Amino acid sequence: MQYEVLDISGDAGIKAYGKTCEEAFANAGMGMYSLITDIGNINERQEIVIEVKSDSIEGLLVAFLNDLIFRFDTYGFIGKRMEIIAFTHQPPAFMKANIYGEKFDIDRHERRLLVKAATYHNIRVEKINDKWEIEVIFDI
Repeated sequence: MQYEVLDISGDAGIKAYGKTCEEAFANAGMGMYSLITDIGNINERQEIVIEVKSDSIEGLLVAFLNDLIFRFDTYGFIGKRMEIIAFTHQPPAFMKANIYGEKFDIDRHERRLLVKAATYHNIRVEKINDKWEIEVIFDI
């Protein structure tokens, strides 16, 4: 399993996994998109590039997810697939990713939750044994 939805009273959360930290980040992004719509119905018609940086790995995750939310809210863009092309989780943390998807179409795409922001509340990014785990809560 790449991610799972966490049941949190009044908010929504994602627990994402990966063999690498960048894979866990990509899975967290896809998990967040799954809160918004059924990503199985998204087509890869457009590509966007996202670059974020932060002083911490947790800050990088929040910046990344909030950038995805901004692009959905502003341009209607929703992704189906992510390809991380540059990543460092040691401060200063940096990430560059290609996101493939399309503009959200209310006539074709199911509308699920209105995700407002990724938060630092109980955020967790850690390596456990041989895999990375991320937990993040979103304001909805």
